[in-house]
Amino acid sequence: MKLKICGMKYQDNMTEIAALQPDYLGFIFYDKSARNFDTSIPEISNSIKKTGVFVNENLQVVIEKIKTFDLQAVQLHGEETPEFCIDLKNSYAEFNSKPLEIIKVFSIKNEFNFEVLKPYESVCDYFLFDTKGKHPGGNGYTFDWNVLNAYPSTKPFFLSGGIGFDEVEAVKEFQKSTASKYCYALDVNSKFEIEPGLKDIELLKTFKQSLSFRS
Repeated sequence: MKLKICGMKYQDNMTEIAALQPDYLGFIFYDKSARNFDTSIPEISNSIKKTGVFVNENLQVVIEKIKTFDLQAVQLHGEETPEFCIDLKNSYAEFNSKPLEIIKVFSIKNEFNFEVLKPYESVCDYFLFDTKGKHPGGNGYTFDWNVLNAYPSTKPFFLSGGIGFDEVEAVKEFQKSTASKYCYALDVNSKFEIEPGLKDIELLKTFKQSLSFRS
């Protein structure tokens, strides 16, 4: 699995986190979030994909952020339609020949209707499954991963929602399950924070060392 560290906010902290070589760094462009990103991104390795997280945002705003911050991936955390995903891809292609990864988020509590994924199969690159809660993300607790045993697709997905160091053994068990077959990456955030947006470097380092992440 690959590793995405989301909710970055402070420049010095970003530099330290980037030194851990995660595969993705997430920046939340949502003003209702305590992790809302409103500064600049320091120079980081090209191997780390800068990911913008948006919630029901206007297409032109998303494009503007992609250009301003040189984002390689976009995570859509609201009720964005398949048509929005198509428009985003087409608008991006007008100014950049490199591929843009689109990650569409779906929230799960104790059950999930996988039929809702079908219209998105051909218009996004990854799904991300997060915990359904009060906020669009960063609620700090996991959902029942057994729900994913019924995953009907072959599209790779990110596993998110309250994953912290205490979940290391659960992640190892998940990796042995049928549900993990198409799990492409783990997405971590609030369980590794000193305060919203400020990540605990040592805890993340230990977490990364405790699990097998492929480059």
